[in-house]
Order: sequence, then C-alpha cells, then structure tokens
Amino acid sequence: MGIVNGEGYAVGNIDDMGDGPGFRKIRRALDVTAFGVNAVVLPAGVESGRHWHDEQEEVYFVHRGRLEMEFGDGSTHVLEEGGLARVDPSTVRRMRNVSDGDTVYVCFGGKDGYVGRDAHAPEGESRVGPAPTT
Repeated sequence: MGIVNGEGYAVGNIDDMGDGPGFRKIRRALDVTAFGVNAVVLPAGVESGRHWHDEQEEVYFVHRGRLEMEFGDGSTHVLEEGGLARVDPSTVRRMRNVSDGDTVYVCFGGKDGYVGRDAHAPEGESRVGPAPTT
C-alpha cells in the first residue's frame, strides 16, 4: 500500500516504514507535528538501553509480542499484546523482548498536556465518534 497522503491526512503501515529490527519513524512518514511517535521492532531476547527524558512523557503500546519494561525503581512489568504503559520523562526505563519472536511496540511522546474535547461534527451531522453498538 505505501504511505498515502491526502488533504489533511496520511495513512500507512509500519511495514512500509522499514525492514528488520529497529525504529519505524511514524512521525516522519505520516508528517505528525504535534507529538513524537515511533514503532520499534525488537528481536527476541534483545533489550534497549536504559534511558530517560528531560521533558517528554511517553506512552508505550505493545502491538505484537511481549515486552518487559524495567523501571528505575527496580520493578519490572510484562506487557502483553494490547498492553500500555505511561512513563514520566525523568523515570529511567529499559525495554526487553521476552517473546520467542519479534516484539513490535509503538511509543508516543509529548509534553504540555491534553488539548481537551475539541471534536466537532460536520454541518448536518449530530454525532462525533463511532456509532453505538446494539
């Protein structure tokens, strides 16, 4: 499919953003300007270096595999597929793939808070968001 840019949007797949282990630069590929976002492909048994940030709060989302997160206080937590973690900028963290195959996670980073509820429905439409389920 590749990256498709439309009027005010972009769509793509992380598989179109690189091969093998390492970073997939989602922010650059989709021209995201409001926050940082990358996908990371981590092979079995591989871990990241320990790190922290000056200002950027991060949210991690495990798309595929199992990711062990180790924090500066010595605690560890294993995130399964669909798992999420929020990490303060100054908190030391390290990620480790504890799966038999690749683990793929997405990391979102930003600062200065939540924008608030600023969604609007187009003229003539009354609903913002998904339709209710029956």
